[in-house]
Parts: sequence; structure tokens; C-alpha cells
Amino acid sequence: MPQHTIVTGGAGFIGSHLVDALLAAGHEVTVIDDLSSGSAANVPAAASLRELDIVDRESLEQVFEQVRPSAVYHLAAQASVTASVADPGRDCAVNVLGTLNVVEAATKLGAPLSFTSTGGALYGDDAPLPTPEERIPAPLAPYGASKWAAEAYVKTWSLFSGVPHAVCRLGNVYGPRQSPHGEAGVVAIFSEHLHNGKPPKMFGHGAPTRDYVYVGDVVGALIAANGSAGTFNVATGVETDVLSLWNVLKAAAGSDVEPLLADLRPGELKRSCLDTSHTQRELGWRAQVPVEEGLRSTYAALVEEFKASR
Repeated sequence: MPQHTIVTGGAGFIGSHLVDALLAAGHEVTVIDDLSSGSAANVPAAASLRELDIVDRESLEQVFEQVRPSAVYHLAAQASVTASVADPGRDCAVNVLGTLNVVEAATKLGAPLSFTSTGGALYGDDAPLPTPEERIPAPLAPYGASKWAAEAYVKTWSLFSGVPHAVCRLGNVYGPRQSPHGEAGVVAIFSEHLHNGKPPKMFGHGAPTRDYVYVGDVVGALIAANGSAGTFNVATGVETDVLSLWNVLKAAAGSDVEPLLADLRPGELKRSCLDTSHTQRELGWRAQVPVEEGLRSTYAALVEEFKASR
């Protein structure tokens, strides 16, 4: 029999790739998304889309009772660092209360949950690199604080219920379908500017580093983690500075555009790289796509999306 699965945030960038993979594996998938940042066009016809806000507990519980999932993937979130600084109340409502609503509904039905948290925004600037999961978080922005609080609910509900919920702390995810609008998707933002021949702003003067991980690898990790209790870093373990990222994309575009250098914005990290050895041991997962290869293929895919959207 097909497995019934719920994916919150399934109309978004990472979520839509996850939905594709679950459908391909024979699952029946229900997507819960308020479409504030996702798009209904990202949801395949084979999946069911329920448009609602995860903060709306009553509506959320109704969907869970109707679907009665055997697995849940929780990706719906307020994912902008700068937006969290501007409106920490909304950030808290979505990422903390919304997560509590989802994990309560999943736990009630005994459905294991994979929760997407963050790595860099959680560990802070003083963490050793690469950073292991046992490092005590020191977030620099409300976004990281809300994700840490949400993690606590996921872990607590797993401990007292015995349902094996997983926390996946993601590196900087990139790939096809990533939106160039907003500040969270630097690969998509740079790609759009290169495609249009316009210089982007490069915050931190190109020096900040991140652990960039391809979306297809992230999907594999989320699926591998479902049913395993614990906290898992999901990244490559490779530290890449923003200027190097730009140069790979610039070469892929065959462009001579140069970025506009600017200072880091409030709440942004200087360096980030995640230790994935625990994830490799416990889940048998490791990133398969090298950063440069992933960036080149992503640029080509995004350009086709930019052309199609015109």
C-alpha cells in the first residue's frame, strides 16, 4: 500500500523537490502551504495541495485527521534572517508556534517527523569549523533563535512520546526553483543578475563563507532521517566564500559583470561550515554533488526558468 505523507512548505523551493522524490517513490503526498513564498505551480498534479497557515492550529489538525499520514516532513517556515530582525513576532509565530502545531499533530498520530532547521544561523560566529551538532547554539538573529526553540519542541515531543522525530540542520541550500527574490537564495540572486547583466550587491565584500549543499542531496537526507530520532547536520563540510561562489557562477555565465561590494547586514554570519560525520555514521548519508558541479548545473537550470517566466 502507498504511504500517506504530509509535506508542509511543499510548494516551496526545497519542499517541491522533496514532493517530487516522494511521489516517484510511490507515496501519496499532501502538501500544506500558505503560498506566501511558495507557488502552487511547484506542486505536481499527483499531490494534493491544502492552502493554509501552519499557525492556524484548527485547520492544520483537520488536514492531519483527514490524511492520517504515516510520515511528516516539516519545511514550512519564515526563512529570512532580515525579515526576522524586522518582525521577530511573526518569525516566532510561524517558526515556533507553527512547528509546535505540526509536531503535536504528527505525534498524536504516531507519525515520525523530519524537521528542517538551520545550521549556520544557529551556531553563530564563534563556533569551531566545521561545527558538530553538539555545539551549543548562539544565534545572531531572531530567525536562528526561533529555529532553536522549534527544535526543542520537536525533541521534547519525541522524547515523551517515543515517536522518532528528526531535526535536520541544513547548510545553505541551492538548486533549481530557488527564488531570486528576497535575500535567502544567494545562488539564485547572483544567477539572475548574471543572466540580466546587472551587478548584484555582495554583502561582506565577498569574504563570508557558507556550506553550500545541493537541493537533491538535502532531499535524500530528509528522507533518510525520517524515522530516526536525533539531530543531524545536512551539508557538504566544505567552506566556500561568497567571492568564490560568484566566480564559479560568473564563469558558467561567461560574464564580465562585477558585483557591488557592501557591508554585512545585521544578523548575518561571517563564516559557516558544518561537520557531517555524525549524519554519515547514523544515516549513511553524505552529500554527493560537489559545489562547483552543482553551481554550474544550477545556473543552467535557473536560466531556463528565468526565460520561461518572461
